[in-house]
Amino acid sequence: MPVSALKITSIGRNGVGAFILQCKRMDFHYCDWAGSSKGMNSFLTHTLPKFARANPQIAISVSPRPHTHPIIRATYINNREKVICVRNLEKEQILQKAELLRDASGERNRKVKGGKVVTSLNEGVRGVWSVVHGFNQEMEGVKGGFDGITKGGWKGKG
Repeated sequence: MPVSALKITSIGRNGVGAFILQCKRMDFHYCDWAGSSKGMNSFLTHTLPKFARANPQIAISVSPRPHTHPIIRATYINNREKVICVRNLEKEQILQKAELLRDASGERNRKVKGGKVVTSLNEGVRGVWSVVHGFNQEMEGVKGGFDGITKGGWKGKG
């Protein structure tokens, strides 16, 4: 009997075939006069050119905002914006914030409910666990048996 191959192709998802960076634009706003922009001015002269060369797919603009704190504004492909104030931060810390915005998806931050951290589009291979699945014949001889497990905890020895 010959073995035949499965005729299923994989579904393309972001990150599997070709990765599309979600951040499409970053705006760096600074003030020449204010002391809170000292780290941002240092970042713009020393670190931003390397960051821009490493990320050519992101449009980067720099503009002054007199008498205000420095900010980084990121625009994503889903037309959402995220803004981080980088007042009184050093250039290394500003680079970390810029990388944080670059790597973000643009979606709103939301609380993970039920402790389920990993979400998937595929069903679980093992199925859903239940107390009934762990029940076998050996447990019937134990004092309390199956009723002891379901009605208030384990009532056997131990």
